Amino acid sequence: MEYPLTSSFNVNKHLAIASYSLPSPVKNHPRLNGRLHNRFTFSGLSVEKRRRSAVLVASASNNGGFSSGGSSYCEFSSLNTPIEPATPAGRFLSSVLLNERKSFHDAVADTLEKLVAELDEAYARRSLTADSSEAHLHRRIAELKKRECKTAVEDVMYMLILYKFTEIKVYLIPKLSMCIYNGRLEILPSKDWELESIHNSEILEMIRTHLTSVIGWKPDFSVTDNWATTKIKRLNLRHIYTSSILFGYFLKSATLRHQLEMSFTDPIDDMVLNSGNHLPLPEFYSLRRNKNLVFGQPPNTISTCKKKQEKLSSYLMGFAPDSLVKCGEPNSKEAINLIARHSFGLFGDVDSDDVILTSFATLKRFVLEAVAFGSFLWDAEEYVKTVYNLEEN
Repeated sequence: MEYPLTSSFNVNKHLAIASYSLPSPVKNHPRLNGRLHNRFTFSGLSVEKRRRSAVLVASASNNGGFSSGGSSYCEFSSLNTPIEPATPAGRFLSSVLLNERKSFHDAVADTLEKLVAELDEAYARRSLTADSSEAHLHRRIAELKKRECKTAVEDVMYMLILYKFTEIKVYLIPKLSMCIYNGRLEILPSKDWELESIHNSEILEMIRTHLTSVIGWKPDFSVTDNWATTKIKRLNLRHIYTSSILFGYFLKSATLRHQLEMSFTDPIDDMVLNSGNHLPLPEFYSLRRNKNLVFGQPPNTISTCKKKQEKLSSYLMGFAPDSLVKCGEPNSKEAINLIARHSFGLFGDVDSDDVILTSFATLKRFVLEAVAFGSFLWDAEEYVKTVYNLEEN
């Protein structure tokens, strides 16, 4: 299923929200400034009061499933993700992930190779029949196969992301509609430690800045502060979540490029480092021909010649505007559509002005999960494109 990205999912708008978490002057880049339509203000959490809104209250706990009884809970399990696989390939990998985890990566590789073979066969038949009476038929078959494979690849990427979450023993927040109960929206357990464990200390500091920027959370919050009641519109929460996915994607992309540029000292690298216009990451990969970074693996050897170790935050301030946008935007249309699918599955249709009662602890969980999702999305995208040609964004 294609999602209307131009209207309901505006990448530039979400990128602009995320950019306010970056160190100045990065966040003031002209390419990002002005892209934020309907800009939100978060001071504690200020909810717009242009008109009276209905208040939606929701509650979630750490086990069980909802029913009409008061002892019901919001279930967390790998079977209870916001979206279900839409293709046979996705359903197959979901089954492997649940029942034959050790074979998961082999199954992913086989699935991708099968998709490539099917698409190549459809294109070959289209070419062979180009001058025949069946040309239109095979052209249509090739178009349908391309669309089918695109959705299947999105499912593969989603399963790779789920695999990464299971590695840190975190289950995705299920559909918000499943967590609606009398009381509040509370996600328990919060899994803060697990979600933060995938980042280094410098990245964590930037994520904390992002948390302050988008939900008003502060590192010195007490237990009482964390669990204090706050309100937020469902639409605003969806914007925050989606923007945080892009923020996580950006951090992963920028971090790995920073590691590369700080690790090499040959003339090509000196030219790149001193030019002021950092190369887009795919071009830098091509230049280095370094294959160790597939699926998030850092380079094994680091040059001892280069002693200059620039902090990531300082490095980001030296980004050219085009490079900043390049790092923040997903490289493929499959990745963008997957973000839209996941966001829609989690929050549903958010045309209403429903307001959710919740806490900063729960909002923090949403943001940390989204940042991790963006980081894992980058990994999945890099992994998939070693086999399958993703559609360039």
